[in-house]
Amino acid sequence: MDEIKHSTVNVNGIKIHIAEKGEVPVVLFLHGFPEFWYAWRHQILALSCLGYRAVAPDLRGYGDTEVPSSSFTSYTCFHVAGDIIALIDFLGVEQVFVVAHDFGAIIAWHLCLFRPERVKSFVSLGMPYLPTDPNLKPVETLRAMYGDNFYICKFQEPGVLEAGIAHIGSKLMLASSLTTRRPGPPIISEDAIAHLARETINLPFWLSEEEFNYYVTKFDQTGFTGGLNYYRAIDFIFCQTFLSKYHCSNNRRVLKFIVGEMDNLYTTPGMKQYVQSGDFKKNVPLLEEIVVIGNACHFIHQEKAEEVNAQILDFIKKF
Repeated sequence: MDEIKHSTVNVNGIKIHIAEKGEVPVVLFLHGFPEFWYAWRHQILALSCLGYRAVAPDLRGYGDTEVPSSSFTSYTCFHVAGDIIALIDFLGVEQVFVVAHDFGAIIAWHLCLFRPERVKSFVSLGMPYLPTDPNLKPVETLRAMYGDNFYICKFQEPGVLEAGIAHIGSKLMLASSLTTRRPGPPIISEDAIAHLARETINLPFWLSEEEFNYYVTKFDQTGFTGGLNYYRAIDFIFCQTFLSKYHCSNNRRVLKFIVGEMDNLYTTPGMKQYVQSGDFKKNVPLLEEIVVIGNACHFIHQEKAEEVNAQILDFIKKF
C-alpha cells in the first residue's frame, strides 16, 4: 500500500486523515463501523488505475482523524456532512462521485439531501434510504421491532459497550464484527461478551492476518467510542433532519444500490421486502439499479472486491 498517499488536512474545525491515489475526477469513499479508510484499499487501487482520484477519509472519531468530543452530539449528520463538504472544497473540485458503506452511506444519503449540487452520483453499499416517521424516535421504533438486544439499542448507553470491549480486547470485537455470516437482525445478547471471550478467531478468505492486525492496531489506538457515537446520535440526527424539512424527494442524485444477499441488514425482517417491492424506488425516484451479489455478507466491498469494483465503475463511467 506504499503507493497510496496519506495526509492530514484541517477542515471544518478538525484534522481529518485522508488516503488517496490518482487524478481527477474524484471518487470519495465513506466507510462505516467498525472501519476506517483501509476498508477501501481495494477500491482505491482499482479505480486510481482507471483514471480516477480515489479519496478515502477516516471519518471523525476514526483512525487517524481527530476525535472532536466524547459526546455523541458532535457526531450528527450535520457535523459529518459538514466535514465532507469542507473536504470536497479542500480537494478543489465542485463535485465528486460518492461511494459509501454502512453508516458512511447514511452520511452520504444526508449529503445528497443537503448538498446535492456537490454530488455527481452515489453508490450505496448495504444501506438503502430508510424513511422515518417524524413522530417516532428511531431507537424506540427499533427497540419495539427487534428488542432491547438489537445492536443499535445496545450501542446507546455511553461506556457500557466500551467496558465490554476493554474486557475482551479490540481483536475479538473486530473479529466478531468483520467475520460474522449470521443473517440479521444483528443481536447482541446479554452474554455476548462472555461468549466472545471464549471464541477462536477464524479469519475469512478475504481478510489476511496482516490486514486484520492493521485493523486491530488502529482501533487499539482510537477505541470504539467515536464510531459508537454515530449510533448514539441517531435520534438526534433524524430529529434535526425533519426540523430542517429535508426528505427523500429532495434527493436529485442518480444512484445505485449494491448489497450482499447474506448481509445482516438486508436479511433483517422487512428490509428485503422494502428494497425489492418497489417501496425503496418509490422513496428514491432516481434509483437506477439494485444489485444483489450472491454469497456475500455485510463487508461486501472487501469480500467481493473485484465484483464491487466492476459495479462501481460500470455506474460512474456514465457520468
